[in-house]
Amino acid sequence: MGEPGFRGQGGGFSRARPGVAHIFSFWESRAFYDSFMARSHDRLAASQAGTFKDPQVKLFDHRFDVKTGFEPRFTDADLVRVAHCRVHEERAEHFALMQEKVWNPAMAGSPGMVRGLFGEAPGHEFMILSMWLSTAEHGKYRAERVERLALRAQIEADVAALAGDIVELESAWTV
Repeated sequence: MGEPGFRGQGGGFSRARPGVAHIFSFWESRAFYDSFMARSHDRLAASQAGTFKDPQVKLFDHRFDVKTGFEPRFTDADLVRVAHCRVHEERAEHFALMQEKVWNPAMAGSPGMVRGLFGEAPGHEFMILSMWLSTAEHGKYRAERVERLALRAQIEADVAALAGDIVELESAWTV
């Protein structure tokens, strides 16, 4: 894309919700993102007019990696799992700690998990993005671990609202 501070982008369509697309863009800093929005965004958006409706944009700051060495590269994964959590204010630090101490080691130990990140937005909102080699590998992780990990992490006490999706990556959307 050639924009200063732009690190990469990927996305695809929701597996569960027909017609819903997710695009994940990564910037070195909020200043670079703001500069792009002020200078180049409208020109790019105009060139895509009519190709989408009802866009929703959410900005998250990178808090820590899931697994190790996150980089915004989408060529070595087929699937992204994204979870958007709104957390009770008094439980936000517990939620982040459980992500780091319970969920991260479990995901990192799954052979099909490539990498991921844990991001935070104002208002006690968090995003967990994990990249997977395949649907089958993600399925193994879910079947073997999620219920047990949710109990251990006390997810019910922390989370006020949870929205998640599984995204089949489209290679043409990778920048």
